[in-house]
Amino acid sequence: MSEQPEEDVPGDVEGRLPEVPSVEEIAEEIAEAEGRRYPSTIGGLFYLCVLAAAAVGIGIVWSGNWRLGVRWLSAALLTAATLRLVMPERDAGMLAVRHRFVDCFLLGGVGGILLFLAQSIPDQPSGIGPETARAPGRAPDRTSRGTRPSG
Repeated sequence: MSEQPEEDVPGDVEGRLPEVPSVEEIAEEIAEAEGRRYPSTIGGLFYLCVLAAAAVGIGIVWSGNWRLGVRWLSAALLTAATLRLVMPERDAGMLAVRHRFVDCFLLGGVGGILLFLAQSIPDQPSGIGPETARAPGRAPDRTSRGTRPSG
């Protein structure tokens, strides 16, 4: 007769199987996990505030005032970068995604670029239509608006 090797069964050294939790113990664990609905760190609360400010900015952009909305969005990102810089790692919560330097660089960089663009893009004409369209490099025709050029 040939000897068959024993199957590998998980257990301790003495061959005992690990204890399986009861259904009640599993249900209690799930209830504990689902019962907590608040951020576990102060960074999580700050993250929610930054998220709310960014949502306000996007809402302002959607309502039509893009420059003010982009400023709100950039302020939210710059605030997140500042909070990530000053908060300890254990308290940063969802603000801590990568290393502190990388998080601050990316959040601050995008926030700074958005703020720069919102400040530096010139105002555009309010309406472009056949009566306001003109050739590039040509002065606007003032006679069509009822004023005569002086001279």
